[in-house]
Amino acid sequence: MPNFGRGFQALGTLAVDGVQVSARATDLATGKVLFSVDDHVVMPTAGIGTVLLLIEVAARLPNAEFGALTILDRTPADFVGGSGVWQHLQAPSLPVADLAALVGGVGDNLAANVLLRAVGLAAVQSRTEQLGISHTALLDLVRDERGPDHAPQLSVGSAQELTGLFTSLARGEVVDAATSERVIGWLSLGADLSLVASAFGLDPFAHRGGDHGLLLVNKTGTGPGIRSEAGVLRGPRAGVAYAVSMSFADTRLPLRLAVLDGMRAVGLDLLEYVH
Repeated sequence: MPNFGRGFQALGTLAVDGVQVSARATDLATGKVLFSVDDHVVMPTAGIGTVLLLIEVAARLPNAEFGALTILDRTPADFVGGSGVWQHLQAPSLPVADLAALVGGVGDNLAANVLLRAVGLAAVQSRTEQLGISHTALLDLVRDERGPDHAPQLSVGSAQELTGLFTSLARGEVVDAATSERVIGWLSLGADLSLVASAFGLDPFAHRGGDHGLLLVNKTGTGPGIRSEAGVLRGPRAGVAYAVSMSFADTRLPLRLAVLDGMRAVGLDLLEYVH
């Protein structure tokens, strides 16, 4: 079995270069900690915080007034640039379940803002607290620019809590089995395999059915000086839950590329463990 030396070395080198690093990996079946670097530190996690939004949305779907086919309209106040496709589409309204799929699949910022307006940030944060999560949070809606009156980050999280959350989702323990299954389904559409998951050799647009014995569910978060990913990877030999977050001064392309290489190095260790 691997000792995760490749990942330790890569993250250690990045830390020396001034990158703030936090990472954790655990065996999905036993909970054994396989890899840990400052996993208690609260880091900016950008779009990963929308997983908490998806949990609240999924938990509400049995409600007749907020079902999967409930239509939500986008408004000018919801519009934001960055990731996603709905901002480029003509449809002014979409069902709740489709919006959740857009958030899980392509990190759609506009879809996230519309869902967040529908359920309310306070409800998402209350649900997060009910789940026993205290160092991971969605702090705000998605904004093109953050001013002094706004939360400094879209979301924050600790690698420790994020691995625990994804473990619980995989086991069907978040709220209830149906809620967990819905969230896992939306996240399984994730097309961003540019970070840790770049090591897994999967098709970014079609990996729900498994490939070479691998099944991946992940969520990434990116922003200026932020690269973060959390997920679950299952293979023929084992399964892992993992989270890796990096915060850095994104002023030089070589440093950004080194961060991506470091995340891939962790991914190679994870792949070796499960396959």
